[in-house]
Amino acid sequence: MSSDMGTDAAAAATAASDEAVQRIRDLTEQFIEAAKTAGNQSLDAYEESLRTLVEFEQRAAGASQLDWVSNIASAHAKFVQDVSAAYVSAARNMLK
Repeated sequence: MSSDMGTDAAAAATAASDEAVQRIRDLTEQFIEAAKTAGNQSLDAYEESLRTLVEFEQRAAGASQLDWVSNIASAHAKFVQDVSAAYVSAARNMLK
């Protein structure tokens, strides 16, 4: 009989341990999904901010009466747009 009690106690401990491990896995998955969501939301905000900056620079370039100022502003806007597109794309791929 005492051997049955020991076996029952071991089985109960194993079951409790398995349940705890499963809960930890579930919580970890929830945490990862929440982090991915937050990361994507941050990237969305970053993209929108840069889009606004690029639009401003393009308007400033168009408003300038000096060709060299217009060319520099346009080139900078294009550079920011290209670099940020690459950065955001890479970051989104990491969040998948």
